[in-house]
Amino acid sequence: MTPSGRSAEPEVIWARPPRAGRGPRPAHSRDSIAAEAVRIADEEGIDAVSMRRVAAGIGAGTMSLYNYVPRKEDLYELMVDAVSGEYALAPPAGDWRADQLALARQTRAIMHRHPWLPRLLSPVHGFGPNALRYLEHSLACLAPLDAPGGEKLELIAAVNGTVAAFVAGELALAERARQLPWSEAEEQAVRAAWLGSRLATGEYPLLAGMLAAAPGVPGELADPAEVFDRSVSRLLGAWAPRGA
Repeated sequence: MTPSGRSAEPEVIWARPPRAGRGPRPAHSRDSIAAEAVRIADEEGIDAVSMRRVAAGIGAGTMSLYNYVPRKEDLYELMVDAVSGEYALAPPAGDWRADQLALARQTRAIMHRHPWLPRLLSPVHGFGPNALRYLEHSLACLAPLDAPGGEKLELIAAVNGTVAAFVAGELALAERARQLPWSEAEEQAVRAAWLGSRLATGEYPLLAGMLAAAPGVPGELADPAEVFDRSVSRLLGAWAPRGA
């Protein structure tokens, strides 16, 4: 529906001119609109983003913003594409697994800078100019992989899904830690002591043996970056027999 309530034909925001209608040179740009929406989401969360808030932030009237961005879904698409421009797309190194891991690390960093991003990732918000450049680069990195194009797209989607799920867990843990009345170290120490007491009963010999052979103390959290690299590398390894 348009702001007036009339039905409209579906249209991709990128197929529209930067501003609808005639008149003077546009006072605002899609880049500035997206930047303000991203700023609000970064500071207050995605639920704080509204056409009214964005319009006020750039010094425009709410209704005039619809001349640039017809729907809130279009605003989300601009936001996703804006942060997709943060990738540093270095030339492929020739090792497709290393290249994909490097991209995954960048994706994780971008998601931590913009914690709202995992909520907006979907096939709908993924084909703007910056997102297409990322996809083209990712496919170029996968050139040495002996697999059909469709499988390569599935691999890219699987990696991004793994990254999104991993970051969502990290963000949830960080939010919980902020809400605890004690420090994360104190919480971890208490949980480690309780786990150690359970293992000492002998009821869980397999788990006790595994933890005894692992570095650190029972209940100690592994380095998230190392766990992330292992998780993504295992996923990429599933395609290893097909690639160089």
